[in-house]
Amino acid sequence: MMNIMAAWIGFLFGVFSGAVPGLFFHRMDWLGGYTSWPRRLIRLAHISFFGIGFLNLGLGLTCQIVGIEAGLAAILMLAGAILMPTVCYLSAFKPAFRHLFFIPAGCVLLSIVLFIERMV
Repeated sequence: MMNIMAAWIGFLFGVFSGAVPGLFFHRMDWLGGYTSWPRRLIRLAHISFFGIGFLNLGLGLTCQIVGIEAGLAAILMLAGAILMPTVCYLSAFKPAFRHLFFIPAGCVLLSIVLFIERMV
């Protein structure tokens, strides 16, 4: 149930994180223009709320349907859901933080591998 709740919270943050910057997207030079690093990373953070939210939803619902506990996979997926947009926002304004992307990506990857292993 924890991952299902995290998914819906992620969707909420995804809508909010799209609506607020959406107020300024009409400005061609906003955050340095459409292809600028900060603007691309803000878009990536926005979509990561939805993407990892769907992964959390899938993990939580699959656990309920199959009747298993996700264990560490559930915690790692939650960590990925928190860390991915955080690293995106940090990287948008301090590019050196881009070196931390392996952490949320690794959390999500390991979560999926552990979950598949548990299902087999």
